[in-house]
Amino acid sequence: MNDLTITLIQTNLFWEEAARNLKHFDQLISGISTSPDLILLPEMFNTGFSINPQKCAETMTGPSMAFLKENAREKQAVIMATLLIEENQFYYNRLVAVFPDGTTQHYDKRHLFRLSEEYKIFKGGKDPLIIEVKGWKIRPLICYDLRFPVWSKNSYVKGEYAYDLLVYLANWPNNRSNVWKTLLSARAMENQACVAGLNRVGDDGFGTFHSGDSSVLDAKGQPLVAATPSKEEVISATLSGADLSLFRESFTLGLDWDKFTIHH
Repeated sequence: MNDLTITLIQTNLFWEEAARNLKHFDQLISGISTSPDLILLPEMFNTGFSINPQKCAETMTGPSMAFLKENAREKQAVIMATLLIEENQFYYNRLVAVFPDGTTQHYDKRHLFRLSEEYKIFKGGKDPLIIEVKGWKIRPLICYDLRFPVWSKNSYVKGEYAYDLLVYLANWPNNRSNVWKTLLSARAMENQACVAGLNRVGDDGFGTFHSGDSSVLDAKGQPLVAATPSKEEVISATLSGADLSLFRESFTLGLDWDKFTIHH
């Protein structure tokens, strides 16, 4: 694996105002002075965590997808974000990975948040996604998914790990920030994989405050970089493929992982 540079955009979101959010992200992405391989935007980057799809849902050919494709091309980086998508008469909280050539892959959030109406309004996904960037196999997940270690579980088969990097894009409230930080570290350690967790800051339309606490962790669960809590901030980290390989070779945890099957 080559080294992989990730940029995380921890920012406030304007409630259910897609055009205003796109303008704000256009400024933030344009201001990135480095050359990241992967750029992460928060969950529901264009609206905030809304359960109002009649107002906020778009299609895969809508303006927010066009915005992501344009910026991925200009930055020559893969951009990950989630947004509300309407497709085949269903609504999804969909994570999209947009490549510089305009191609996309997506993952629909499996664990829909039960303390809101998300699980009643949206359709949950069944299929995990792994994409490859510069030789890194990346598994992207969404917010509440973080609480479910089986769904996040890595595997080791015939000398190959299923993934090298876990990504979580979130709107995770400040009153559960300790859970967010603890589980990010746990997911790294138990899966022998690096983890990038990106969360928003500021109040949403329900008056819920978000402190961000975004970070990138190595496979030992140690932070490589962390954003300032409660502050809009753009941070970057470079992951070493050589360091990850050396750690895995010297501590062969994957050989003893339990085998299991997930029933959809």
